[in-house]
Amino acid sequence: MKKILKFFRSIHFRIPALFILLLVIALQLVVTNFVRQLEVQTISNFQEQTQLQVGFLKNSVQPILDNDDSEEKKIQMIRQILQDYPAGSNIMDVRIVDAKGYVVGTTNQFAQSIVGTKSTDEDVSQILLSNKPFNYEYASEGVRYWKLVSPIEEPDGTSATPLGVIVILTNIESRYNQVKDIGILFLNASLIAIALTIIVTFLISQGITRPIAAMQLQTEKIAEGNYSGEVVIYSDDELGQLGRAINELSTKIKEAQDASESERQRLDSVLKHMSDGVIATDRRGRIVIMNTAAMDVLNVKSDDEVIGSSILALLDFEDELTFRDLLEIQDSRTLHMSDSDDMDTIIQCEFSVIQRESGFISGLVCVLTDITEQEKIERERRNFVSNVSHELRTPLTSIRSYTEALVDGAWESPEMAPQFLSVIETEANRMMRMITDLLNLSRMDQQRLTLDKEFVNMNKLMNHIIDRFEVVLQSEEYRYKNYRILRDITKRDLWVEIDQDKMTQVFDNIINNAIKYSPDGGRIIVRLMDTHSDLIVSISDEGLGIARKDIPHLFDRFYRVDKARSREMGGSGLGLAIAKEVTQLHGGKIWVTSSEDKGSTFYVSLPYVVFEEDGEWDEI
Repeated sequence: MKKILKFFRSIHFRIPALFILLLVIALQLVVTNFVRQLEVQTISNFQEQTQLQVGFLKNSVQPILDNDDSEEKKIQMIRQILQDYPAGSNIMDVRIVDAKGYVVGTTNQFAQSIVGTKSTDEDVSQILLSNKPFNYEYASEGVRYWKLVSPIEEPDGTSATPLGVIVILTNIESRYNQVKDIGILFLNASLIAIALTIIVTFLISQGITRPIAAMQLQTEKIAEGNYSGEVVIYSDDELGQLGRAINELSTKIKEAQDASESERQRLDSVLKHMSDGVIATDRRGRIVIMNTAAMDVLNVKSDDEVIGSSILALLDFEDELTFRDLLEIQDSRTLHMSDSDDMDTIIQCEFSVIQRESGFISGLVCVLTDITEQEKIERERRNFVSNVSHELRTPLTSIRSYTEALVDGAWESPEMAPQFLSVIETEANRMMRMITDLLNLSRMDQQRLTLDKEFVNMNKLMNHIIDRFEVVLQSEEYRYKNYRILRDITKRDLWVEIDQDKMTQVFDNIINNAIKYSPDGGRIIVRLMDTHSDLIVSISDEGLGIARKDIPHLFDRFYRVDKARSREMGGSGLGLAIAKEVTQLHGGKIWVTSSEDKGSTFYVSLPYVVFEEDGEWDEI
């Protein structure tokens, strides 16, 4: 049923149907007009021919009726004329009536008895009175007749009374039948013409619809993304030109599709490898594109989770903004996120409107940038400036105070002057150490600090460092504190390629801190051990220890666990930061373990390769 309906709705049916309908209408108009004109013309010709014969008959009868012969002789003469009258098969009766209304002749052999009798025909009486001819058509028992009644005037035509009347009765049904036969013949010819038209139009329709069907098939393939086929060109007419246009369109669409696909792949590649996250929305704020970086930043496992959702809901801006606000303001926003490790991540959201040349807004692009590290660097920079300012301000304040006191007259006091000058010298040396440390850190940051590496026997180096500190502990400052340095150093000589001066500074700094923060009588244990790939130095003390929250920041610049006590002991807060940088320059690591009220242990790990020594190590 659907196929039948589809056929009736197709051009293959509509074109023949249209042609046939037009032909039927044309034939209907032509046949109707032709038959009507044929009928009128046939009847008119017959009537004119009959009237012409009546004129000849009048000329023959007129002298007879006009002379003074007897009635019998007139009847005889008129009968003779009527017998010679060429009446066709259509003329049923020719009757002649004299001026008195008597029938003087008739061609009807079965009505000869009426000759000489008074005519009862009213038409004759009307002609005798009016002297004007008339004719009319009538039907009787399904047969159509035409009757002509015409007066026979006097030769001079001056008399108002005719000499007689001629009445002709004809059967014109045959004429109508003749027209009908012609009409049937014409109808049959029309039906044949319609049949031929149907065949021709179906052939023409097929010639039109076949390339159209091929074009339809090709366009469907194009719509499905298949550009391999081509429309067959059957002719060079408009359909052929259309077919060529479709083939060219297919080629251009394929080229455009390839270019678009290439651009899409390039865009996908760019979005995929961008370090910044990118989110694109439609004009209603629903997410349509989200790259991998954005999913990583927002902790989204799959883009299927967020495609189609609101960008405001994803970024948690629903309570602050509307999507219209984003379109109008296009201001950057900061998003704070916390992961499972309670690490705060700061995301900067930059919004940009996708707008056509016509001004129509089709969406929004949001670029997500992780500025956590930048914020951290900025925060560290601010802290660094603040700490440097504070650390330099403290000794400068002391120097200024003691200098003002000396200017005010304290230099004259033999007891106060040397003491004040000693404080000024101490604070100046403290500033110099801090500036030197800052310069070293700056060189390390700029990677301008070079290492003067050499192979060093770590056993002897550590023993040498410990020996120096033991001498220091025998000084007047530490004589009553009973500090002890214990050494646990492997007996096997360990040779490492290092910058001896810089690594000595690292170990000096750690041991010095262990002594500073150890209680009276405390022990400092220095160990040297090795693994298959590393050499490890550990320095333990029995001090107050370090809180767990402070350990991640212990190697930050200017960071102090106990700031008041550190400044009191003259620390700059840069020693451990320098130790970390120097150790990392050697490819090593430094870390600490600590328990509050029990002490801390610092570890320094250096890369170690087994080295066969050729002689004694005697550089110290």
